[in-house]
Amino acid sequence: MADEPLVLGIETSCDETGVGIVRGTTLLADAVASSVDTHARFGGVVPEIASRAHLEAMVPTVERALKQAGVGARDLDGIAVTAGPGLAGALLVGVSAAKAYAYALDKPLYGVNHLASHICVDQLEHGPLPEPTMALLVSGGHSSLLLAPDITSDVRPMGATIDDAAGEAFDKIARVLDLGFPGGPVIDRLAREGDPEAIAFPRGLSGPRDPAYDFSFSGLKTAVARWIEARRAAGEEVPVRDVAASFQEAVVDVLTRKAVRACRDEGVDHLMIGGGVAANSRLRALAEERCERAGIRLRVPRPGLCTDNGAMVAALGAEMVARNRPASDFELSADSSLPVTDPHVPSPAHNHQHSHDHVHEISKENLYS
Repeated sequence: MADEPLVLGIETSCDETGVGIVRGTTLLADAVASSVDTHARFGGVVPEIASRAHLEAMVPTVERALKQAGVGARDLDGIAVTAGPGLAGALLVGVSAAKAYAYALDKPLYGVNHLASHICVDQLEHGPLPEPTMALLVSGGHSSLLLAPDITSDVRPMGATIDDAAGEAFDKIARVLDLGFPGGPVIDRLAREGDPEAIAFPRGLSGPRDPAYDFSFSGLKTAVARWIEARRAAGEEVPVRDVAASFQEAVVDVLTRKAVRACRDEGVDHLMIGGGVAANSRLRALAEERCERAGIRLRVPRPGLCTDNGAMVAALGAEMVARNRPASDFELSADSSLPVTDPHVPSPAHNHQHSHDHVHEISKENLYS
C-alpha cells in the first residue's frame, strides 16, 4: 500500500474547484467547492465568475483535502492538474496553482486531460481498467465515445457530438421549461413521474447512412422547444413530466445504442460510462439493460465521481507515476481545446534543462512551510 504513488489532483475546467488525493487506486480525499449557485441566476456558467471562484476556493480546498486524507503536503509523490479541455481562464487558475505547489514542494507536475481523467476515475471504484477500455463520456461540454488501449498514452476517439453535448441539451430544455440551472438533475427527477413514450421526439444521427458513433442533440433540442412553444401558443398546459421523460428517453436511447454498437464492433466486452450526465438514473438503467442483453459488462462510477472532481485528476496522475510517464515542466500551459488523443502533456525534450529558468529562485521553504 505505502509504495503506491500518493498524488494530489486539481480540477478547475468549469465551475467546480475539485481537489482529490489518491494512493494508487485508493481514494483518500475528494474535496469540492462549487460555484454553481452563483451561476444559476445567469442560466449557465459565466467564465469570469468561475475563474474568480476558483481563485478564492483553491487554497482552502487543497488544505481541506490534505486534512481529509490525513497526509502532509510533503508526503505527496506528485501534483496532477487538468490542463484541458475546458474554460481557458478557469483552467489557468488550476494550472498556476499546481505549478506553485509542485515547485514549492519540489514534486513532479503532471498536466492531464479532463476526458481521460473521467475514464480513469472508475479505477477508484471498480479497480484497474481493462485494456482496451471503451468509454462513453457524457457531460455539459462533451458527448464522446472513446477507445483507450492505455489510459496514460493511447486514447482514440470513436465518435463525438457534432453540435450540442447531451448535458448542454438538458440545460437548454430545462430553461425552456423554466426549471432552472443546472437542468440535468431536475429533468431526471421529473422524468421518473412521466411517460417516456408520451411524445415521439427525434433520435439524432440514427439513420442507416448516418455516422455510426457520432451524436447530434441540436435537432432534438429544437424539436422539444417547438413542441412546448406550440402547446403554449394554443393556450394548452405543457405536461412537464411527460416532456422531461420523452426528451430524456430520446437522449439516452441514442447514447446507449451507439455505445453498445461500438463495443460489439470493436470486440470489447465491457463499457465504462463517465461524465456528469452519467449520474442520470435512466441512462444508467437503460445502459445496464442493453449491456446485459449484449453480454457486455457495465462500469459506472457512483454519481459523485461522475461530475467534475479532483479525485479523477489524481487517479490519472497516480497512473502516470505508476507507469513512469514523463512529468510536465513548468512551461505547462492551459489548453482549452486539448485533444483527447493527448491524455497528458509531457515536457518537450528540449525544455528539460530549462524547465526552471523562468521561475525565480526563491526559498521553497518560504513558499510552503
